[in-house]
Amino acid sequence: MADLHTVNKSPFEKNSLEAAIKFSTAGSAILLIEDGVYGAVKGTVAEDMVKGAMGDKKLYALKSDLMARAIKDDRVIDGIEVVDYAGFVDLVEANDKVQAWL
Repeated sequence: MADLHTVNKSPFEKNSLEAAIKFSTAGSAILLIEDGVYGAVKGTVAEDMVKGAMGDKKLYALKSDLMARAIKDDRVIDGIEVVDYAGFVDLVEANDKVQAWL
């Protein structure tokens, strides 16, 4: 099994997403929560980094945090799975451990 990495900081303010991508192993899951969901938006400087990570990692974004920031599903980078709180719990259960990137 792999690990779940959670990122709650905007990639435009901190390097948490970059660090999570760099230090996570192949097969890991990365869940964008809180301001971390800004890393899921199409057309930003973070898009290429996120798309590159999708080669061997699975990326997710928390729907309620996208909604709280008025980010609609059509603005989310293709390949990022949008999950609800139940999906968040499923990810925690499905992975060996959770690493929070602050």
